[in-house]
Amino acid sequence: MILVNERDEPIGEMEKMEAHRLGVLHRAFSVFIFDEQGRMLLQQRALTKYHSPGLWTNTCCSHPHTGEDTLQSARKRLKEEMGFETKLTPLFTFTYRAEFQNGLVEHEFDHVFVGRYSGEIIPNADEVMSYRYETLDQIASELQQQPEKFTAWFRIAFSAPQFSKFAV
Repeated sequence: MILVNERDEPIGEMEKMEAHRLGVLHRAFSVFIFDEQGRMLLQQRALTKYHSPGLWTNTCCSHPHTGEDTLQSARKRLKEEMGFETKLTPLFTFTYRAEFQNGLVEHEFDHVFVGRYSGEIIPNADEVMSYRYETLDQIASELQQQPEKFTAWFRIAFSAPQFSKFAV
């Protein structure tokens, strides 16, 4: 994992689980895909994930490897998790820290990418339990009524005003 400072400047490397045990700031990315109707593609994390199993979240997310371009890593991971490729555009970044019941901590400088796709989805069962497209209004309503059904980073990123331009 790429450790970074508050300006996303690399300051070192660390094994993924150690970084999550220690809660050190590291680079990450989140991909949000929209279909032609402006609906967002959500995934439900597999029950075998090391944190946030079974929760709903953005289309895919992960961490770039040392020496790997963040955008290229996001494109590769989208193909690995959801089984498709599409053009991705950087939208914004944010930093967050979330502690989990199992003692792990996500402390990430998160790069958010967006794209459009309406074709076949072939999810990786090791990563994704289920998926669905929802309107931004439907997601907002569900987040308000049952926020615990969503990942910590999704709840933060979804509230960003940048997503409104992707709705029809």
